[in-house]
Amino acid sequence: MFEGGLIPLIFMVAVAIVVLSVFFSFVPVMLWISALASGVNIGIITLVAMRLRRVVPSRIVNPLIKARKAGLQLDTNQLESHYLAGGNVDRVVDALVAAQRADIPLGFERAAAIDLAGRDVLEAVQMSVNPKVIETPVVAAMAKDGIELRTRAKVTVRANIDRLVGGAGEETIIARVGEGIVSTIGSSKGHKDVLENPDLISKTVLNKGLDAGTAFEILSIDIADVDVGKNIGAQLQTDQAEADKRIAQAKAEERRAMAVAQEQEMIARVQEMKAKVVEAEAQVPLALSEALKSGKMGVMDYYNMQNIAADTQMRQSFGHAGDKQDPATPDEKE
Repeated sequence: MFEGGLIPLIFMVAVAIVVLSVFFSFVPVMLWISALASGVNIGIITLVAMRLRRVVPSRIVNPLIKARKAGLQLDTNQLESHYLAGGNVDRVVDALVAAQRADIPLGFERAAAIDLAGRDVLEAVQMSVNPKVIETPVVAAMAKDGIELRTRAKVTVRANIDRLVGGAGEETIIARVGEGIVSTIGSSKGHKDVLENPDLISKTVLNKGLDAGTAFEILSIDIADVDVGKNIGAQLQTDQAEADKRIAQAKAEERRAMAVAQEQEMIARVQEMKAKVVEAEAQVPLALSEALKSGKMGVMDYYNMQNIAADTQMRQSFGHAGDKQDPATPDEKE
């Protein structure tokens, strides 16, 4: 009898344990008790409904307890809707608590919008209390005297909560500050003016309102380091002189090539004229022969012409021989 009644009893106990385990895993009783002990009035049915809506109750109840202890008037609907939208409920509540302690006006809707925009709302609140220092990379700029200056600045910014949604980030601040440094150095007459008064850069850049349209407010711009770089002006002049030299050499080579071409052209023309002279001389014997045949010239006339030509040739040979001889021979000198 005892053994027969023990098996159903064990079975009933096991079923009860399974039922209680399923019940307590689905119904967060301990979380409900913790909420009631913290002064958060939330019903057990509400917690079960969160389970049905696939919301983790602890992600809602724990931040709600934290908000109520800090004196914030939030309800489960606000936190649950933000959770379902993909936001970080715990981060938003921490930001609201920090803003309340720092006396910064920040409502839940604004904090939720900042969080859903992808920004860290708690870090923004902390940056509003404790400004952040952003260090720019080395910015190279050239003054009017051609000397390069390499500058590095530190920008102290404070988060502007009202412009966190839709405002530009740190990269925009760094880019604008770099642009302001370049324009300020570029408008300086000499690099020595910048080295003597580096605060001229920070004052000029700060007065340009570089934080417009950004999520930050620039508090100060401090020049951390200024180094003298290359003499870019002299280098540019050297490059320009080298370029002018190459252009002049190219033009001179062009003129030389044209002169050579013209010389060759004149040589060709001389050869052409010589050919015409030879051609004309070849016509003389033909003309003499025709004159003898036609009787316009006699034989004696022809011989006289030959004698004159021979006499002329002899005189020319004597003249060339006199040119080749030395006017004063060694015997005459003695």
